[in-house]
Amino acid sequence: MPDIDIRITGRAGRITLTRPKALNAMTYEMCMAIDTALRNWREDDAVDLVIMDAEGDKAFCAGGDIADLYATGIKGDYGFGRTFWRDEYRLNALIFEYPKPVVSFLQGFTMGGGVGIGCHGSHRIIGESSKIALPECSIGLVPDVGSTLMLALAPGRVGEYLGTTGHRMGPGDAIFAGFADHFIPIAEWPVLIEMLEASGNAELLNSHAATPPESELEQQQPIIDAHFAGESLGDILNTLAHSDQEVSAEAKKLMDRNSPLSMACTVEILHRLRGPSLTQRKALELEYRFTFRAMEHGDFLEGIRAQIIDKDRSPRWQFAEQSVPAVAVSKMLQPLGQDMLTFEET
Repeated sequence: MPDIDIRITGRAGRITLTRPKALNAMTYEMCMAIDTALRNWREDDAVDLVIMDAEGDKAFCAGGDIADLYATGIKGDYGFGRTFWRDEYRLNALIFEYPKPVVSFLQGFTMGGGVGIGCHGSHRIIGESSKIALPECSIGLVPDVGSTLMLALAPGRVGEYLGTTGHRMGPGDAIFAGFADHFIPIAEWPVLIEMLEASGNAELLNSHAATPPESELEQQQPIIDAHFAGESLGDILNTLAHSDQEVSAEAKKLMDRNSPLSMACTVEILHRLRGPSLTQRKALELEYRFTFRAMEHGDFLEGIRAQIIDKDRSPRWQFAEQSVPAVAVSKMLQPLGQDMLTFEET
C-alpha cells in the first residue's frame, strides 16, 4: 500500500511509514497492515527483530489520521471511531508484548498515535530532532494508545504534567520520562539499520548509544511534583494559580487551551493506574472507556472542529470554567460492560 512499506530485509522485518507530507499520520489501513505483519513475523524464524522507521525528517509519526473519525462522528456514526481505537489499542498491546526485539527510530515529531507504535517496543531510538508529545487533551481526548502506562510510571508527577499540558519532550526529556531508551545521532541511523538487518542483533545498539542532551524536565521535576500532586484537576489548577514560578505559568498557559474534561479524566486515569496492578492492558482498557464515549459525550468532535476543520482555535469546551464535577469524570471512565476492550490471549 502507498502509505507504508512492509518487507523483510536480511534478518529484520521492516516497517517504514511513507507519508512524509502528512507527517506520517496513521490511517486505519496502516494500523491494520502493521498488525498483520507483526502477527506473521511472530512465528517466522527468518525474522529475528523488527525495525520501524519513517520517511522524511520532520516526523516519525505525528499522530492518527483523524479526518475519517471526524467525518463519521459528526454524522452521529460513532462505530468507525470505536473500531479504529479498539484495533489500534490491540496493536499497541501487541507491540508491547512482542516476543522479539522491536527497534523504532523516532526522528522529529512522535505524537499521539505515533507514540503508540513507536514507544512500546524494546529499543526506542531518538536523535537530535526528536520531539515526543501527547497533545490529546487539546482535541478533547486523553493521552491514549497505551501512553498512560508510561505517564503513570514517569518520575514523580511528571506524568500528570505531560498528560495535561501536552509539553513537547526533547531527546533528554524523553529518556528521563521513560519514552525512549537510546540517544544516537541521526547521521548514524542508516548504517546502524543496515547492521541490524544483517545481524538480527539488537544488542549492538547499546554500543552506539551516546550521551543525551540534558533534560529540562529532570531539572524542573521538584517544581512539577509540588504543583501536580493534587487529587483532581481542580487541585492542580488551584496550586498553579497561586504560584509565581515560570514553569507554573507556562503549564497554566498550555492547560488553558485544553479540554477541562479531558484533563480531569487524564489525572484520574493516572491515579487509578498507579499501584501493583499497573499493566499495559489495564491502561489501554481505561483509555478505551474514555475514547469509546469521546464523540458522543466528550469534547472530541468540538476539539477537531476548532483545531483541524474550522481552524478557529476557539473550542467551546464543556466545563469551560475548568471546574469539572467528579461525576462527569466517573461517567466517562465507568466500565463499558460488553463493549469493554478485549485482547487476544497470547
